[in-house]
Amino acid sequence: MLEQEERLLGERSSTQTQPTESSMQELLDTQDFAFREPKRGEMVNGTIVRIEPHEILVDVGSKSEGVINGRELESIPRDLLAEMKVGDTLQTVVIASEDRNGHLVLALSRAHTDRDWNDAEGLFQSQEVFEGVVAGHNKGGLIVKVGKVRGFVPASQLVTGRGKGEGGEQDLKGDRWAALTGQTLQLKVIELDRQRNRLILSERAALRDWRKVQKDKLLSELKEGDVREGKVISLADFGAFIDLGGADGLVHLSELSWKRVSHPREILKVGQKVQAQVINIDPDRKRIGLSLKRLEADPWSAVEARYKIGQLVEGAVTKLAKFGAFARIKGDEEIEGLIHVSELAEGHVNHPKEVVHEGQLVTLRIIRIDSQERRLGLSLKRVAKGEYADSDWQQGLTDAMQAGADEPAEAGPDAAPPLEIESASEPVNAGSRETQPLEGERHEAGGE
Repeated sequence: MLEQEERLLGERSSTQTQPTESSMQELLDTQDFAFREPKRGEMVNGTIVRIEPHEILVDVGSKSEGVINGRELESIPRDLLAEMKVGDTLQTVVIASEDRNGHLVLALSRAHTDRDWNDAEGLFQSQEVFEGVVAGHNKGGLIVKVGKVRGFVPASQLVTGRGKGEGGEQDLKGDRWAALTGQTLQLKVIELDRQRNRLILSERAALRDWRKVQKDKLLSELKEGDVREGKVISLADFGAFIDLGGADGLVHLSELSWKRVSHPREILKVGQKVQAQVINIDPDRKRIGLSLKRLEADPWSAVEARYKIGQLVEGAVTKLAKFGAFARIKGDEEIEGLIHVSELAEGHVNHPKEVVHEGQLVTLRIIRIDSQERRLGLSLKRVAKGEYADSDWQQGLTDAMQAGADEPAEAGPDAAPPLEIESASEPVNAGSRETQPLEGERHEAGGE
């Protein structure tokens, strides 16, 4: 009797603990324990478990591993493929539920690069200048990444001087860009085609925009009278352009030097650093006028103290014009005067070339001084005029005494002979003193 009751209790307990078939299904449905295979087109995250030359196996939590191979593997950019390693998490897309080996067929989702492409498109539309780090190079230029997207900077879009050796010569080898790897460049997106995986960048375009911003900034900061250091970037017939650090200023030919300059190359060269004074600013036309000569003492400010009317001077003929000849005072080359055609000789002169030539060194008489207008009148025909005899004698005597004071007390065997003072009463051939043309002093005939 007791054994029968225990058996009945055991059967009742077993019945209560073992779930029925219907209750088991309800439990699975409620707890979402049912296994669900990913569908085609579904995006799934996975972990790389193996990388082979022909395929990549990815664990996506399915009954079998997923595989990226064939055309899908070939579509992955090489630089991105080289960065992948076992254990990396990938976002993939199911393109087939099963291949012949039972694997899910996957494609690398473009979602991980979509955001970077969107960023690149934003930069392209806004034309914003951004900083990019050079990740590599090839024979055609540099590789710069925008996130995971591979951008390319062609050699033609790099600023002048990139890829040149220490001597300034272009390196024709394939590794000419190697030194730029790791450097940060200012860039702009100039071409974008997501379908062709094409992203073209330009340093030149970025530099143009950067200089525009810098120029606006400088124009707002500069004021007349400021002195700035700059670098000569180009020379033209009418003047020189100076880079002030993002903005260019022009030094007109007349502002290069106090002496007459035919071309900027006579005193400047490209790449030379100079100090320049700001003399005018035009915000509307975005132009900056500069001067080099105003940072030097004006030689004309003391010309009346150094010279007087009637004084004899030596001058080198620098330029011939129909109305006369220009001559630069020897020892004071920044002072240049005009010998009018009527002051060349006693008789009629059709053209100065009948009497003098460029480079000729002649004795001249000062007949007019106008420091305000920076003009000096000279005469060749009045050199031997008797009316100046007394003043010439006094000048010669003064010069002789000064020359004697400058010489040593005891003259050696090689000492120069005593200075001979020529009286103005004796005839003088004004054009008799000729030398070879002075280097750098030549001018073509033209107006003053």
